Amino acid sequence: MKLPSLREVATEARLLLIGIPVFLWTMIPIYHMFLFAISPKEDAFSGKLWPDHPTLHNFEIVFKQQHYFLRDFYVQFWNSTVIAASVGVLTLFIATAAAFSISRLKVPGGRVVLNLALFTYFIPAAFLAVPMYRTMGNYGLLNNHWSLILAMVTIASPYAIWVLKQASDKLPVELDEAAVMDGATTLQIFRLVYLPLMMPSLVAIGTYAVLLAWNEYLYAFLLLSNDREITLPVALGNFLAADDSPWELLMTTGFIYALPPAAVYYAFRRYMVGGLTAGAVKS
Repeated sequence: MKLPSLREVATEARLLLIGIPVFLWTMIPIYHMFLFAISPKEDAFSGKLWPDHPTLHNFEIVFKQQHYFLRDFYVQFWNSTVIAASVGVLTLFIATAAAFSISRLKVPGGRVVLNLALFTYFIPAAFLAVPMYRTMGNYGLLNNHWSLILAMVTIASPYAIWVLKQASDKLPVELDEAAVMDGATTLQIFRLVYLPLMMPSLVAIGTYAVLLAWNEYLYAFLLLSNDREITLPVALGNFLAADDSPWELLMTTGFIYALPPAAVYYAFRRYMVGGLTAGAVKS
């Protein structure tokens, strides 16, 4: 059995010295959120590493909607789910079609379209919030889920197109030529050749778009206002409007809301790095 060299040991040690503090820095806020969630209201700010009387009563209050700010918890959670899923599907549809057209069909002006899409990221998304609000108002979409869906698709699509185009460029063009020789149409090439080979990148981009929409607050706050139409992140902000904010319920709801994206990322984690970096290095 070959022993690791001194250089390999030193490299491993440096990685651990960087990774452990980053891991702790990431987990400490999550731990404090969980600590609030299992603490009675009177012990929430005790500053202890573990409450004297841990309880699941806060979770019961949230799930049974037994607080004024939680009366539409399930509706708002469903709103977030529908919007995030819709953004993921639409972003994948637009980005996949655009990447296929630019990379495989070589449509005229495709690279110009790609560059123009990426150019939109020179303008911070926060600066576009008010113009987006005005645009949605002009089309009568305010306080409608479609306003937020379209806004988030607009933000997610340029990056998604770029990543999928880079991944598409790595696919051998001989596969398309062989399919054409066998009599396949363009749609058949897209469905039977292109999509299966692009699946890792598609999963990564779909996950990216879903999580982007799931965590969005600014656009959701501006475009949606009705309590039964808003997403849960906006509803969580309402907790801070009270003179005596129920922090233990806020943290409990936030902890519950953080579980689905954590589960999604864990389920597709093996696709994330490979899918999002596909095409970064030429083979």
